[in-house]
Amino acid sequence: MVYSPHTAEERRQMLDEIGVGEIEALFADVPERYRFPVLDLPRPLSELEVLRELKGLAEANTCATCMPTFLGAGAYNHWVPAVVDQVISRGEFATAYTPYQAEVSQGTLQAVFEYQSLICDLTGMEVANASHYDGATATAEAVVHAYNVFRKKRSKVLMAPTIHPHYREVVRTYTQGLDIDIAGDGNLAMTVPDLVAQVDDRTACLMVQSPNFLGELETLVGLKAAIRERDSRTLLVVVTNPMSLGLLKPPGEYGADIVVGEGQPLGLGLNYGGPYLGFYATRMKLIRQMAGRVVGKTTDVDGADGYVLTLTTREQHIRRDKATSNICTNQGLMALAATVYLTTLGKHGLRAVAELNYHKAHYAAERIDELPGYAVATEGTFFNEFAVACPGPVAEVNQYLLDGGGGTPILGGYDLSLDYPALQNRMLVAVTEMNTKAEIDLFVDALVAYARAQGGHNG
Repeated sequence: MVYSPHTAEERRQMLDEIGVGEIEALFADVPERYRFPVLDLPRPLSELEVLRELKGLAEANTCATCMPTFLGAGAYNHWVPAVVDQVISRGEFATAYTPYQAEVSQGTLQAVFEYQSLICDLTGMEVANASHYDGATATAEAVVHAYNVFRKKRSKVLMAPTIHPHYREVVRTYTQGLDIDIAGDGNLAMTVPDLVAQVDDRTACLMVQSPNFLGELETLVGLKAAIRERDSRTLLVVVTNPMSLGLLKPPGEYGADIVVGEGQPLGLGLNYGGPYLGFYATRMKLIRQMAGRVVGKTTDVDGADGYVLTLTTREQHIRRDKATSNICTNQGLMALAATVYLTTLGKHGLRAVAELNYHKAHYAAERIDELPGYAVATEGTFFNEFAVACPGPVAEVNQYLLDGGGGTPILGGYDLSLDYPALQNRMLVAVTEMNTKAEIDLFVDALVAYARAQGGHNG
């Protein structure tokens, strides 16, 4: 069935208006051999038939919520309160675009203002923007931010190898046209103290992630002081999981100059990988070089509250040579989702969810560490993610789990060898509040079954 907004008579009137006899004449400038190619398309379908076909395609897939899931690595299966989707589905939010005309976008601007305030509370920073596409682009913007703070005179960036590998790749893509030298190639032998030892008067920033990609909590206390001993002006950038900040001290209390991360855990769901939310917070003294927009609160001539675009650094608003942001799509809807999520849970609710993540992950780690052939490979303290040494390739383990080899299909962890070749047979396991004790025990039993199937262990 074909849907067209115009009748034949309306199309004829439009053609007459522009002085063209037939629609085909509009394509006269296209070379004839390419003008009207014969397309090998399937026969047209009715709406009912299309729905049946799409349903069949959908049923060929499975979903993270349809089975026990232990895959994280940057996107996590968290509970999303129903009120989140209820609010962001309202027409005035779902269809709103970038608020160019602030006087007619007070609802959007207030939502952004509340989001910024919550991110500042969560990170312990002074100002937040709204916002970036995801954690990777927020991390890349932090590098450019630091570069601009020093007026492009400091080109050295020290990046810990335990920062999410995809974030590091995006950073390199963002900066390939700039005079920026990035140190940190994914060599896990390079520790944070090793990076600090490389700080000098050419360094724009040192970047760490905590919890890092391997799940470990980096030692941030004293890190800023150690950097200052080498150079007093080098910025400290911290990439973090916002869910962990419900339980742990915020990076702002440890001297971070810029705090970024992926906001997906804050009520966005998995959503086939997006859209997600890159949160970004910094010190007030660095605000002028920050990308993105900042909404402020003021009063109008009648004394009523009003919200305005206090700072906007897009090239549409200021001189192009002064612009620091090329963000063109409004991530306000995702920021609103995070705002509703954080407001719904409150500080006590967020802490409770973070504690569930922490304790359930540690229970899983304790059980797995007892298994013959397996060992927890994450060093030190971790939040809700940890590495496990397996008795075989992780791809094989995961296929065994997914095929229901242990009795029930399970979505296993992330294969760390994909990004760190030295970490063969290492699985990154994520546990959230969505994993019940029964699911964790089922996962453990399935790992035992895999080891037995390999014939190497009889535990």
